[in-house]
This record gives sequence, C-alpha cells and structure tokens, in this order.
Amino acid sequence: MIHISRIDLNLFVVFDAIYTEGGITRASEILKLTQPAVSHALARLRTLVDDPLFVRQGHTMSPTPVAHELIGPVRRAIAEIEGSLSQLSRFDPQTSQREFKIGMHAIVELATIPALMELIGAAAPGIQISSVVHNRSDFQTQLTSGKLAAAIDVLVPVTHNIHKQRLAGGKMVVVARKDHPVVQGRISLETYLAHEHVLSSTRMEGPGMEDVELSRLGWTRRIKLRCQNYWTACKIVSTTDLLLTMPERYARAANAPLDNQLLSFPIPMNARDIYLYWHASVESDQANRWLRDNLIASFDAPAAELGQTPTFVSSALRAPP
Repeated sequence: MIHISRIDLNLFVVFDAIYTEGGITRASEILKLTQPAVSHALARLRTLVDDPLFVRQGHTMSPTPVAHELIGPVRRAIAEIEGSLSQLSRFDPQTSQREFKIGMHAIVELATIPALMELIGAAAPGIQISSVVHNRSDFQTQLTSGKLAAAIDVLVPVTHNIHKQRLAGGKMVVVARKDHPVVQGRISLETYLAHEHVLSSTRMEGPGMEDVELSRLGWTRRIKLRCQNYWTACKIVSTTDLLLTMPERYARAANAPLDNQLLSFPIPMNARDIYLYWHASVESDQANRWLRDNLIASFDAPAAELGQTPTFVSSALRAPP
C-alpha cells in the first residue's frame, strides 16, 4: 500500500493530459510544461504503479490496460477537486452547505445570534452556524488553524495575522426589577450608591469596570452578590431589590423575558467595545467575507430590534449631596 501523503498528485494531472493528447509533446503544450518535465513526471508515475502506462506506437503513445483502468478514477478525482475549488471561489449562500464556527461568550451569543439568524434566514438555507465557547488565551490559534471562522470578544492584543473590526460599544445601563419600591423610571447617583448591587464577572476578585469609573470620581458602591454571568444576575434582579449595571445591548437581550427596568447609568460611561476577529488567510475568502458582513450588519441593527424591548428611560444626572 502506498500512502496518499507520499504521492505527488500532479503526476495524475500529467497522466490525464498524456492519455487525452496521446503523447508527451501535446501534453506539455497543454500543461505549459517542458517536455523533459512531463517525461520525468511520467517516469515517476510508472515507478509508482509499476507499469509502463503508455507504449509508443508510431507517433502516438497507446495506454496499457493498467492505464485504461486508472484513467476513470483519476479523472473523477480531479473533477471532484476542481469542483470543490470552484465552489469555494464562487461562494453562493443559497446553495452552500458550509458550517461556520464562531467563538463567543454566552452573553455575546444572546445579543448576536438571534439577530444574525433573522438576517440570513432564507438567504442561506443550507448554511449551519455554530456558536462555540472560546478561550481568550488561545482563540488566535483556533483562527489560524481554521477551527474558528471568526471570533467576537473585547479588544485584546493580537498578532499581525489576526485582523479585527470594532462591532459595537454603546452605553452602560442599570437594571432594576419592574416593581422596585424605590427605583421607578429613573435613578439618581445618590439612589444608585445607596442600594446593594450584583456584580457579574468571571474573575474571582477585583472590581467591575463601573467600579473603576466610580472610584475615579471618588465614589464606591456596595456589592451584595458576585456571580459569573449576566443572565443569572438579571434573574436575581427580577426577584430582589438588588441593582445590576451592564452594557445596554446585552441588557436588552437578557431582560426581554424578565420585564426588568433598564435605566440610564447615573454617570456618563460607555460600555467596553466588542471586536470581530478573523485570520488574514481568509481576508479575501468569499464565504468568510459573507459571514463577517452579516455579523457586522447584525450588530449595526438598532438595539430596539433585538426582540422585545424592556422599559427604558433616561435618568436625571444628579451628584450625591
């Protein structure tokens, strides 16, 4: 048995050309190779299959029985490869059966995938989207290997082979339950600081980005609970008087079924930017470009279009006494 990894597949392209043209001279012209190069390729293939493959009869080269047996599978294999390459170069979402794996965290999935699936809908009936968890430490390796088609995350240092584009920032908002006894329609900084809070963070310790901003201005808040994800935090807020601060885009997606209030954060503060990442090798790939364009378009959709919209009102900006 000869393993395929030890075979130069170009030998079969030369074999097909000689079989079709009936000689080395015409095959070299068709392939745009020198006659010695074609002869050398044929010699290597003869050694590989242990058969002369062609015998000279006058001015032509007649295939041997082994060559006749081999030509069918060779042509089918070449056609299959050429067809696959052609499919890649002429990507059509209407007929493609591609799967795209996108690395993202759960809260990003909640705010991204529904809008993406609504956007591509009937336009890509055979395409499969797979949202998968990725580690910030190795997602560049997964992009390089092709395991991930793209990744969505906060701004992180990347190598020159990883391309990126900013997707969304937005504002921070405060989440409170619908029937909160104190917070109704708006929240002042004084009220915000007087209440206990939920902090959502995957880190074991350390302040949230909102705490860093409050500290910079000379204020602190009381953290009653630290949990690992925003969905848990939103559920807790819906049944307690605790407050939660989170990016507006994620807040609208996570709180749609909970009917929580979303209120303006009582000091001006932007949410952390989110970026789309992909490998340089797929920069011009039509399929990957289609995916990126649709991800960008789904993030460009107004937040109010991301499903049901909870109550959202602006608050008066008041400093504590």
